[in-house]
Amino acid sequence: MAVTDEQKQRHRRLTAWKRSGRVLARASADHTLGERLAALAADAGSVHDLDEWTDVYGDGVVAEVERRTADLLGMEAAAFFPTGTMAQQVALRSWAGRTGNPVVALHPLSHPEMHEGGALASVSGLRTVHPTSAPRLPTADEIRDFPEPFGTLMLELPLRDAGFVLPSWEELTAVVAAARERDAVVHLDGARLWECGPHFGRGLPEIAGLADSVYVSFYKSLDGLSGAVLAGPESLVDEARTWRHRYGGQVFQQYPAALSALLGLERELPRLPRYVAHAKVVAGALAEGFADSAVPWFRVHPEPPHTHQFQVWLPYGTQELDEASVRQAEETGVTLFRRWLAGPAGPPGVSYTEVTVAAPGLEWSAADVREAVTEFVRRLG
Repeated sequence: MAVTDEQKQRHRRLTAWKRSGRVLARASADHTLGERLAALAADAGSVHDLDEWTDVYGDGVVAEVERRTADLLGMEAAAFFPTGTMAQQVALRSWAGRTGNPVVALHPLSHPEMHEGGALASVSGLRTVHPTSAPRLPTADEIRDFPEPFGTLMLELPLRDAGFVLPSWEELTAVVAAARERDAVVHLDGARLWECGPHFGRGLPEIAGLADSVYVSFYKSLDGLSGAVLAGPESLVDEARTWRHRYGGQVFQQYPAALSALLGLERELPRLPRYVAHAKVVAGALAEGFADSAVPWFRVHPEPPHTHQFQVWLPYGTQELDEASVRQAEETGVTLFRRWLAGPAGPPGVSYTEVTVAAPGLEWSAADVREAVTEFVRRLG
């Protein structure tokens, strides 16, 4: 089979990132199969008894992940799903059946609208409405005054495609109260809920407790292999298990994903507040570096970041920015940026990248970031 140009470029990027001595975060996809399997085998015994029998259709270690997550979120019960897309499909259609209203209010930049191919309508028979199109979550007034009834309000925390943005705690509680006034249930898309605590100044049970149900992911922030959990009232979770089977999510064995989820809860979850705090340092230094550079315009969004992830915008095409990024990694051993994307709206020639600050990024000082910006801009030519 012939190797395509895109495959060659992907291999080049992965090789450059892997060989870099300095990165802001290591993505799980950067490692080889052997490396990931070896690390899981070496570490899994610290979080679960490996002499136990393997899981079969959701017992054993999978059930342990469910119990642990429900406890962390302060929810009655939880069910493990192979994907977050499936978990939310099940949650939203279950709530539609209970409320008698198939309309889901959510943001047009939310994951179901941007990354699921219209599955809510085509697979689950639901209809979506948008209380706001502004690049933020809706306000209480927008929920209260929306002219059409809806059965469920879905809030993505943080709203990734708007820049990993969060409302204030007061704004969030007001939005939830407005939904309750309309007799709507509230579901949280909490794929990245784990890192929201520092911004809100609240613990996970208090944040999750605002909602009727919540979904969380294990691979986005906790470095798991895959998998998600839907948590909520026991009766809802029991129903969700039935729909999980109907959707093809009753997987025979999931112990690699479940073990990696337990490792993430044990290791990465306690570190996230440090990542969030240092992301503010990195974002500020990026802004300083670009302000002192030759680029005609830049944007760090939001500034300061609300979580340990944020966006950087520059007035260049994606190919030019990708090339500068990978050349910097190859030539200096420093990966500052990874992939660049074209803006979803606006003029051509404006691109953005998502920056994540994790354990490797804690080693970067503000001066290190500013120096890396200088090297990056030099390669823009």
